[in-house]
Amino acid sequence: MKLTVVGCSGSYPGPQAPCSCYLVEADGVRILLDLGSGALGALQHHTDLGAVDAVVLSHLHADHCLDLCGYFVYRNYHPEGRLPLLPVYGPQGTADRLARAYDIPGEPGLTEAFDFRTVTPGVFEVGPFRITAGHVNHPVESFAFRIEADGRTLTYSGDTADSDTLVDLARDSDLLLCEASFVDGRDTYPDVHLNGREAGEHADRAGTRRLVLTHIPPWTDGERNLADARKAYAGPAELARSGAVYEL
Repeated sequence: MKLTVVGCSGSYPGPQAPCSCYLVEADGVRILLDLGSGALGALQHHTDLGAVDAVVLSHLHADHCLDLCGYFVYRNYHPEGRLPLLPVYGPQGTADRLARAYDIPGEPGLTEAFDFRTVTPGVFEVGPFRITAGHVNHPVESFAFRIEADGRTLTYSGDTADSDTLVDLARDSDLLLCEASFVDGRDTYPDVHLNGREAGEHADRAGTRRLVLTHIPPWTDGERNLADARKAYAGPAELARSGAVYEL
């Protein structure tokens, strides 16, 4: 399984990275975890836009889903003809949310390009990927995902504050891609995001083999969050960077 960080900036695009988007590949199948603001452009450095097999959305905040509007244009109005329907897995209401963002009626909305499928807690499969979804702690319905293929496991936190579900999903995973948006001691909004220390604690509790911190806003010093994570987690830990590739 191969993970490419397309975008990893938290909440809004930064000068070095667009918002959340992660390309995951196995056995010739390509899926996207989220497609946030600015990510569609950067994605073209890593794959043909027509070669994506599915999109999996953690939640419906703009920094995780909004570039699906531009992707709709690519797939629906392609000069060589409309591309086949692309499965888009997301929370309840995904089709309506994106139709409103694109400012067209909900019927047909974006359904001429996308086959919307509602995610609920549990297991679903996309090609070789076995994906387990679980609700995590965020102001809107938000999922973390455990993705298994070829004997390897990647866990993606999505956006979450403290979450036992995230620990369960990440148990013994090869890599935990975990948000660390907040700064310990500075950001005190409850039930929104993790800070670096908390991300490290979740990785430690889960026994994950590697921790990659992501979703860090441009106004936050990622190195501080990484240092805080390393105080709580003894395994290898690093910051996500746009363009980074991980072979699991």
